[in-house]
Amino acid sequence: MSNAYLRFWGVRGSYSAPFASHLGVGGNTSCVEIRMDDHVIICDAGSGIIPFGNHMLSQTDVRELLIVLTHYHWDHVCGLPFFVPAFIPAWKINFFGPGQNKKDIEEFVSAQMRAPFFPVGTETWLANINYMEPPADHKIQYGPMTLTYESVHHPGTTFGYRIHVNGKTVLYISDNECLYLNKAIRQKYSELSREEQTLYDAMQREEYDSELALIQGADILIHDAQYTKEDYSKKRGWGHSCYIDTVNTAIDAGVKELYLYHHDPNYNDIAMEKIAEHANNIIADRSSSLRCYIAKEGMKVDLS
Repeated sequence: MSNAYLRFWGVRGSYSAPFASHLGVGGNTSCVEIRMDDHVIICDAGSGIIPFGNHMLSQTDVRELLIVLTHYHWDHVCGLPFFVPAFIPAWKINFFGPGQNKKDIEEFVSAQMRAPFFPVGTETWLANINYMEPPADHKIQYGPMTLTYESVHHPGTTFGYRIHVNGKTVLYISDNECLYLNKAIRQKYSELSREEQTLYDAMQREEYDSELALIQGADILIHDAQYTKEDYSKKRGWGHSCYIDTVNTAIDAGVKELYLYHHDPNYNDIAMEKIAEHANNIIADRSSSLRCYIAKEGMKVDLS
């Protein structure tokens, strides 16, 4: 039987939250390990990649990784300067993320480790570093796992990844604002003419159908759920979802398991428990079979 699993090493968005009141959920920023046998994919390189890298030093089975980045905001790359395997010659580390070509990817990864931001640059890495050329068909084969990707709604070019592993479909969409167009239009809907309302209704349906198609039928969906309803109303357009919209979209798309992710660093463990309770009440009220969890640092999900 194949050894296949995913593990959360970082679950916060925006910045790390190393507070006693947050440690039940975890304080590190975005990083998820997906493994099948000796092949390992890392989704994002936030501060969670630091403990992951330290963990990998204790084993000898794996000496090569694929790191896929959704985008290059600091909470998704800030762990790279402290990722120990990058400084060890025996390792090979493949990088992929948004960019027109592999030179772009190299530039974006390297930028945060240059003066005046950091004293040690990527030229000091001793591992075999490979920046991957973006494939024309948006498809990457990495050992027994297949990845496809497409852009999602977040400032700048940001990818969501569909990963096929051991017969299961895992979607990793860390930063994405569900129903952005719908909510923007609804604010001004009463000011539109009847003809404009008809046009915008069609646009909203098209946008939602596109969102559903992205996650349709996923076995596991890891998705941005950063804000409560109250906080989202103040931060609409920032590129993050209200957890209520994430849950309802997952239900509509027939997702099997949803892991609410990219938690706001201002939400302590008690606040996260309330979000989990409300999310599962929504699922019950809609008579859905969706299973919904709060992504927590250290949580391991069996894929075998």
